[in-house]
Amino acid sequence: MFIVFGGLFLAVLASGVGRCGSQSVHDVQWLPCQFVDESIKLNQEGHKETTYHHRNALLQFGVLGDRPIDQDVITFLVVASKVDMRRYVAGGEDTLQCEIRRYSTGGIVMRWPGLGAQEHDIWFTCTLTHTEGLFVITTFLRHTPAQEGNHELIQVADRELLTTSAAMVVVTRTPSVAVGLMKDQTLHCQFAVDHKQASMTVEWRLQRRGERTKIFSYSSRSGKTEGSGVSVKAIGAGNASLKLPLTSQASEGTYVCSVHVPPLYGSHDITLNIHEPPRVSVNVGSSLALTLGGEQKVVCDAEGYYPLDVNIDWVREPSGSSFLPEVLKNVLYSSHRHNKDGTYSLSAFFLLQPGLEDSGYKYTCRVHHQALRIPIRKSFTLTVSEQDSLWYVLVFGFIITMIGLLLWLVPQYLRAKKQSARKAF
Repeated sequence: MFIVFGGLFLAVLASGVGRCGSQSVHDVQWLPCQFVDESIKLNQEGHKETTYHHRNALLQFGVLGDRPIDQDVITFLVVASKVDMRRYVAGGEDTLQCEIRRYSTGGIVMRWPGLGAQEHDIWFTCTLTHTEGLFVITTFLRHTPAQEGNHELIQVADRELLTTSAAMVVVTRTPSVAVGLMKDQTLHCQFAVDHKQASMTVEWRLQRRGERTKIFSYSSRSGKTEGSGVSVKAIGAGNASLKLPLTSQASEGTYVCSVHVPPLYGSHDITLNIHEPPRVSVNVGSSLALTLGGEQKVVCDAEGYYPLDVNIDWVREPSGSSFLPEVLKNVLYSSHRHNKDGTYSLSAFFLLQPGLEDSGYKYTCRVHHQALRIPIRKSFTLTVSEQDSLWYVLVFGFIITMIGLLLWLVPQYLRAKKQSARKAF
């Protein structure tokens, strides 16, 4: 488990014992870390098994010969080099996580071109992760053991001090990206090495639906470039950021930026998701007037959203009420409509047949979607009135007139019929 420390300002040790004051993270003397150690054993079947152990550790910045600030934990003393991981940490952040692991060169034995390196050096990685996803920084730490030999899995005592220097750092400030459709997007990838004219290979790959596709590659040894989106000139300055074409659904996936400087291989996974918010409309205005006995089909349309999952509901509440709104239960939904641009649309509707007691209620359509920080709301206020009394008077007068007319016409008709019968005889 990680040890988390607040902010980018850490208390520093005063007089070798107590803490006092605070400094910018660029000047910090130490960081608490977790050392994820590993041990390899043969199981009963004769196969190698790796077990991981979390151990308390300290990342201490200083000079050769410095004593540990805390002698009760493992100390990784990072002495000055041309690479300093602290300069890549943006100021004003709330929290960091620090993790140190062993790094295997995969059997490659070679002397690192940096100053003071030896052929039998061993390696560790130190990863600083911002807890809100603003950046991830991976630094390769080189340690020279006292004796030569195969020391990749040297034993590290609980209170041991290991002197290291930073040889290479790989950084991304876009570890996770959510972007809309038809947008410009750049995926950040930056690196630095402690020596000039390093032989390096920079690659970008996209992992999507089980397939892995190379987008870009550059080799400083051959000068060969494949793909596009990365400036070769910028790579020379340590910037391997990838500029994407206008985003579409096909842009989604995990992008892997890798920097290979033998025998080191550093990479960061960057997740890109398409989030397109819905456009919401209601087929009535901000107010709706109905007469008693009338009805109105009310429709709420959510259009052009991505991805598919969306939630639409209708609620109502008395105007000015402080109580929780009532969720309508008579709402029907259309099927999801798949638009030509790859987005989706959905409608939620109900038949409003109000009584006088419903007058003054506010009806609201609420739309929830992961592209929205807060739901979209569209409302109208209902007014219900009785039918006009003049209409009743007119109808009643018409009925009375028709009855009177019938009462006069029927006797006239019967009298005329009787007279016609007499003339016949």
